[in-house]
Amino acid sequence: MKFENRNVVISPNAKIGKNVRIGDNTTIYDNVVIGDNTTICNNCIIGEPINGYYQCNDYINSPTIIGSDSLIRSHTIIYADTIIGNKFETGHRVTIREKTIIGNNCRAGTLTDIQGHSIIGNYCRFHSNVHICQNSKIGNFVFIYPYVVLTNDPHPPSNISEGPDIKDFVQISTSSIILPGIVIGEHSLVGANSVLTKNVEPFSLVAGNPAKYLKDVRELKSRETGEAHYPWPQNFDREMPWKDIGYENWKNLDND
Repeated sequence: MKFENRNVVISPNAKIGKNVRIGDNTTIYDNVVIGDNTTICNNCIIGEPINGYYQCNDYINSPTIIGSDSLIRSHTIIYADTIIGNKFETGHRVTIREKTIIGNNCRAGTLTDIQGHSIIGNYCRFHSNVHICQNSKIGNFVFIYPYVVLTNDPHPPSNISEGPDIKDFVQISTSSIILPGIVIGEHSLVGANSVLTKNVEPFSLVAGNPAKYLKDVRELKSRETGEAHYPWPQNFDREMPWKDIGYENWKNLDND
């Protein structure tokens, strides 16, 4: 551990890995596990207790795990009962509620709000001001751009909480709204300012309010090359695991 800063409070029941840096005014609660080489910046709260803390005298904080080589930027709050993989990165003022599971190599941009009870895969990118509702299912390599809102109540207010199910390699463009229970098939592209009211088949381009099917994404041409751009992993490899070997070669590897 490396304590260079002021007013750092760490529970004696927390487990802090090697070469971990912790910034000013940060609080680490009971049963937090932080992996090696991780940086927690100023004014963060890790392992924030859930409601039972305020209601039960015998409350025990559930484990909160942040994997190695992660970067948690200032004013981020991560609630107890959250599991996050390696190489996780946040922007500023990110909130991650309880019972969230996040895979490896993911990012949550500034002011992203993950409302918990959700499963998120590997290599996901959430840009700034993204709202992930409770009970969302998000696959691998999903990019969600600024001001996108996922919703889970089909006729509010109700006791139903059914978040969207977003499959692998989906791209959701800025300011879109995904209604409760919507399934977005793999390799689909949702256009900006869309409102999804129906399920989306794989490899679809949809856009509008309400969103409508426009074409197979494989028909879209790249502005850079004039050739087909989708499936996008064939033409984009920045910080992806297939960089230097190609997407098709990577697919043939054992990626479990």
